[in-house]
Amino acid sequence: MNNILHLKGQFYQQNNSSRPGPPSLPKGAVVKSEHMKSLKIQLQKILDYWQIDKTIKGALISVYYHNVVAKSNRIKGLLIKGGSDPNDSICGSKFFGNDPIQHVFTHYIKLEVLQESIERMQTCIDIIDSEYGGKITDVDVTSINNKTKSYGNSNLAKTNFLKVVVDANYVEKFTIDRDIEQITERSIVTIYKTDVKTTELLRNLGIDMIDAKVIDDTTIRLDPDELKILREKAPYLIAMKTHDLRKILPEEISENDPRIVQIPPPQQEPTVGVIDTLFYEDVYFKKWVTYIRMVDENIETTTQDYDHGTAVSSIIVDGPTINPELDDGCGRFRVRHFGVATKGAFSSFTILKAIREIVAKNRDIKVWNLSLGSVMEIHRNFISPEAAEIDKIQCEYDVVFVIAGTNKKADSFKEVRIGAPADSLNSIVVNAVDFNGNPASYHRVGPVLSFFHKPDISYYGGDYDKKIKVCTPCGEGLVSGTSFAAPWISRKIAYLIHNMGFTREVSKALLIDAAAGWDRKDNVSHAIGYGVVPIRIEDIIQSPNDEIRFILNGYSEAYETYAFNIPVPTHNNTHPFFAKATLCYFPKCSKNQGVDYTSTEMDIHFGRVEEDKNRVKIKSINDNRQGNEGFILIPEENARKLYRKWDNIKLTQETIKSRAIPRKMYGSGMWGLSVKTKERLQTKNGKGMQFGVVVTLKEMNGENRIDEFIKRCMVRGWIVNQIDIENRFDVYNKAEEEVTFE
Repeated sequence: MNNILHLKGQFYQQNNSSRPGPPSLPKGAVVKSEHMKSLKIQLQKILDYWQIDKTIKGALISVYYHNVVAKSNRIKGLLIKGGSDPNDSICGSKFFGNDPIQHVFTHYIKLEVLQESIERMQTCIDIIDSEYGGKITDVDVTSINNKTKSYGNSNLAKTNFLKVVVDANYVEKFTIDRDIEQITERSIVTIYKTDVKTTELLRNLGIDMIDAKVIDDTTIRLDPDELKILREKAPYLIAMKTHDLRKILPEEISENDPRIVQIPPPQQEPTVGVIDTLFYEDVYFKKWVTYIRMVDENIETTTQDYDHGTAVSSIIVDGPTINPELDDGCGRFRVRHFGVATKGAFSSFTILKAIREIVAKNRDIKVWNLSLGSVMEIHRNFISPEAAEIDKIQCEYDVVFVIAGTNKKADSFKEVRIGAPADSLNSIVVNAVDFNGNPASYHRVGPVLSFFHKPDISYYGGDYDKKIKVCTPCGEGLVSGTSFAAPWISRKIAYLIHNMGFTREVSKALLIDAAAGWDRKDNVSHAIGYGVVPIRIEDIIQSPNDEIRFILNGYSEAYETYAFNIPVPTHNNTHPFFAKATLCYFPKCSKNQGVDYTSTEMDIHFGRVEEDKNRVKIKSINDNRQGNEGFILIPEENARKLYRKWDNIKLTQETIKSRAIPRKMYGSGMWGLSVKTKERLQTKNGKGMQFGVVVTLKEMNGENRIDEFIKRCMVRGWIVNQIDIENRFDVYNKAEEEVTFE
């Protein structure tokens, strides 16, 4: 087996030198004045409505596009005043329809901005009717830009005229969306952000708010009668809502052996945080667990309230002892267990408040296991409040959550979407497989927000034929469920972060890379994610002799972060390797942006470095041409499908073929890595963001070329560290030793 290599060297940063061109229409596009007149009438009706309804001191307006649009094709000439960016006024987005899927953005703007848009639209209509016979084509727009056709209107600048024309090409309609879904239970509600403070806004509607019911500036908990008032008086304010009372599906736990197992006392082992039901403090591994009960002591509990949480912590502490066939080589872990719920049901509002407090007060913990999940399915267009808060916490506190993929009822045979908080984008969401590697009978499926892959990975969670062994208050128990697959992944990522010293980004990328293997199909399974993670930790941080696996990590400080000096070995002036690369990062997210949830995109290009007409470029292994000079922009829907644009995990790999053809060597035989950072918002959330990349090269003829690769890297200025498990483990133990001064 070859050790994984950590390459340390200089990444170069470069700003985006390209500048947006003049407004233009797609080839063959025609914009008719009839369509623009229809849009103008819609805008006028919306203005009339908001001139009467003064609740929000402005206007909420939803823009329906013909299909999924790139940021560059969103409106630029309408709903804007002065030099502002219309994206800044977006307070929500969603998908609508199926064939085709449409992008819908909700904007909050001032009434004078809406009035100006109406006037601008009318001016454009007059020009098109008088100068272009009621329709304008892409050829006309090009002629105006090239000044071969005169434009002399004094009421509207040429650029603004063309922007409105382009907007009309992509926009189907304008309207005011209103919530119509009936919920008769206590709910967590997110409202669109306006100029009026949420508590003041609701108070004006007759809903008395106190701080204890507020989660953040746009998310609150409402009782049924309060929700009814909001829906009757201002249904347009509701961006999303979900039941507050989350029901937990009971996971089968059968006790069958009350024997006592012996375990040595803890030493310097890493600590994993567990947020779950209560923990029973009279079990054999109790010295390994620090227990903090956060459920009111006055609430009466039964033994069943302790089953789930105790079982989960038993896997993290001592899972391999109880399940020798799942011995991962990671040893034991200490646990800090927070009991936040009892069996059956819990309040999302209460849990949300508790999780933030727990993480903030326990900054030494980097890995958190959360195996509580809702029986209800996630919404197609909205992130759950729990997931949004967990994503936010992970960005603020540099931690990683491992979350169970939730289970469906035993008697359900239809496909069921995962439940909150398994829709958390930054978390590692784990589904379960049986011991044959097939999706467990109780598994649920993604995707999230109609696009993001969830679950991320899968692991063994037991099923009818064979279950997982755990410790319960009554002794050894046999269990099955995603709740008992997730703790095994918590063990692995805690080992990678604490024992091996990897960043959370690299650790997550290693798990994804190992799970995917080389047999992955084009489409990630919505049942098992990128694949099943290997049992042994060595199979994650080591590779077969015919593979070279190395990791790179860095920070994005500009548009492009790159290195063009990776010396992949050659043979007969060719590179005899199959290749794959996995990129992971933790972007800031905004639930107010709806389906456009992630605010930063990192686009990975990995492959041979090619010099073409005095330009240096990367010939990417997946033919990724996004951002390359001289190429037509790829439609947004295709970019998302082919290159996972806006996803926080990128896995690019080749398929191993029986007839292997080595790659031609370009120039000096260098390969390159380029990470291009793009932003949805003006706040530049991606600046300084860390990323982790795992690259695997598989030699086509079975040769071991790792020594040659190491030598070449050192010649090129890379510092090469071989990740040796035993050495890293010794270093960790030495670092954790307590020093006594005499």
